[in-house]
Amino acid sequence: MAQPSVRRAKCLVRYWHHSQRTLSVNITNRCFSSGAAHPEETGHKYNKRVFSGIQPTGVPHLGNYFGAIKPWVDLQKEDGTEVILCVVDLHALTLPQDPTKLRENIRDMFASILACGIDPKKSILFQQSSVSQHAELGWILGCMTTLPKLEHLPQWKQKSETMKEVPLGLFTYPVLQAADILLYKATHVPVGDDQVKHVELCRHLANLFNKKYGFVFPKPKVITGDLKRLKSLRNPAKKMSKSDTDANSRIELTDSDDVIRQKLKKAVSDFTSYISYEPESRPAISNLVNIHAAFTDLLPEEIVEESLALDTLAYKERVADVVIANLAPIRKEIVRLRGDTSYLDEVIRSGADRAAGIATDTYDKVKQLVGFT
Repeated sequence: MAQPSVRRAKCLVRYWHHSQRTLSVNITNRCFSSGAAHPEETGHKYNKRVFSGIQPTGVPHLGNYFGAIKPWVDLQKEDGTEVILCVVDLHALTLPQDPTKLRENIRDMFASILACGIDPKKSILFQQSSVSQHAELGWILGCMTTLPKLEHLPQWKQKSETMKEVPLGLFTYPVLQAADILLYKATHVPVGDDQVKHVELCRHLANLFNKKYGFVFPKPKVITGDLKRLKSLRNPAKKMSKSDTDANSRIELTDSDDVIRQKLKKAVSDFTSYISYEPESRPAISNLVNIHAAFTDLLPEEIVEESLALDTLAYKERVADVVIANLAPIRKEIVRLRGDTSYLDEVIRSGADRAAGIATDTYDKVKQLVGFT
């Protein structure tokens, strides 16, 4: 039998010859289980694979569109980037759900994502619960997670303070989120500021598993967008949210032209009539400027300069014109897709098949390493 140093040398030679292309799972585990450095530790570059998920809250609002869906569409256009997108219906169960409404919301979310520009031939778009390995890997990672790790997450602290009886799923969902990401060996995860800590937990669990059982998971990097989260039209101290009981707080992608105009007309402002961009001192009008900027790609300063002659009411009309012009084709396509049930069914089925192929390969290796097979 060859000496350890000889085996190590052979492994490093083989790694060198494969360093210019993606390593297969078999090569990775064979070369790095004998003591050689992990691929990430030797500077190996993985093909860029983006994973992201969105809860099935029905039709998205502008905050969802600019915070998640539009960045996905932009990533889909990048050469060499593989995009995997998931409607995370398992996560939705952390709060009470009506089965009929949940079923409707899932399909509406698929229709909305497609209408916004995601191409199911270029990206993988699927329903989380249709791939059982999410929950299975989540259990394994949960057995490696400590209570203090989860208790220190800011979202847990925030949400648990408002509930008398907190569901276990709300406490442990960041572990399932880590399983979502790691199951597809994602290299990048686009998230808002409020989710960065969850990706850090994911990286921590990837590192724990790799050290305990053998290298499987690359540690994903965070992608953060430049656009700030859009705020509620009724309370700019809060983000735009579907959970807000005031429907006038948000603009949904299927809102009619008249509804959009009325919501913006009712948007809170202040007692200053001119337009300026001062997020700290004038958050309400600055939020409208952010919405305007998001649709036009203009800088806030440019918008303010071209709006010097407008008072607040006239500016709200201008923002409404911009929003209506951009949402009209998306709204029309959502309505069309809602009626094309056979196409939606095919997209959902095909996406699940493609996702399950990757998930099965990953989880089979996990089962072998932990001793299940």
